[in-house]
Amino acid sequence: MTQESTMQPFAKGDILVGCTLLNNPEDDHAGPGRIIQYDADLNKKGELWTEGTTHLVGGLKFGPDGNLWAFDSNAHRVLHISPEGKQLPETKYAERSFSHCNFAPDGTVLMGEHLLGDGSNFPEWMGKYEDMGTALTTIPGEDVFGHGHIFRFSKDGELIKEYQNEAHGGMTGFLGCTTASLSPDGKTMLYSSETGPRVMQYDLEADKQLPDFLTFAPREGMVLVAVYRPDGTVLMIKAVSRTDFVLQHLTADAKEIKTYELPSPGWAIISPSIDDNVILIGNFFSGTVAKFDLDKGEIIADVTVGVERSLAGIAQYPG
Repeated sequence: MTQESTMQPFAKGDILVGCTLLNNPEDDHAGPGRIIQYDADLNKKGELWTEGTTHLVGGLKFGPDGNLWAFDSNAHRVLHISPEGKQLPETKYAERSFSHCNFAPDGTVLMGEHLLGDGSNFPEWMGKYEDMGTALTTIPGEDVFGHGHIFRFSKDGELIKEYQNEAHGGMTGFLGCTTASLSPDGKTMLYSSETGPRVMQYDLEADKQLPDFLTFAPREGMVLVAVYRPDGTVLMIKAVSRTDFVLQHLTADAKEIKTYELPSPGWAIISPSIDDNVILIGNFFSGTVAKFDLDKGEIIADVTVGVERSLAGIAQYPG
């Protein structure tokens, strides 16, 4: 495959998708980083091959200045892509496994540390660390992959605060703050450790852990992602079994508004769209990007990126 960047300047409604080319037989999360550009109707327009990345590129989100943010948590890289479709010089925030960000009302940036622990808490079913299929990067000077913490930075990379929030570990034991969503008032972070049973909350203003938004009993479900909507309600994707995944719309106090059955397992991304009551969802297993209409309760358009277990971020350009 020719690795020529053909990304065009962003147009309102363009959908950007993190889709690394996984071509390393020794590491199933490694390969040339790539962001694919689609128009609002999911027709491919171009792609950008990222510089300085080694593993999955994901966590895509547009900042207030129109730049696209993306992350390689294993390479400890935070990427910025300009509205002209060009990768900008790197701003180094910290040697941590950041995988996503939120933009606070005061102009600061909140990032979640994807990894947790040193591998000693791997469950028995995973076997040895050497057999897990991918290499994880430790923090320089420490024998751990991460602490699963939330960090606050200035826009130019100055560390303002490292919050001592809890993390679960997920099914594998090493997943920290894998996805997070800032409340509309900018005071509370809603976050999860992917495949874990908890949707956690942290009070950023008071700097303290809050009671869980939701906690599931064993075999009741595991969380893939939970995000705030602008009205303070929450959307969550949950696996209720290995084959059954649902999208739930919940009130601000975790009461069910509506539950939608998803057509297959593997859905793990929720991203807002520019269309009222339509969201973007992504399937890690199949590489499917879909528009989901919350009023109709169904997928209204979709495209498959062509690489399985690589889709790690979706963002739509607001213009």
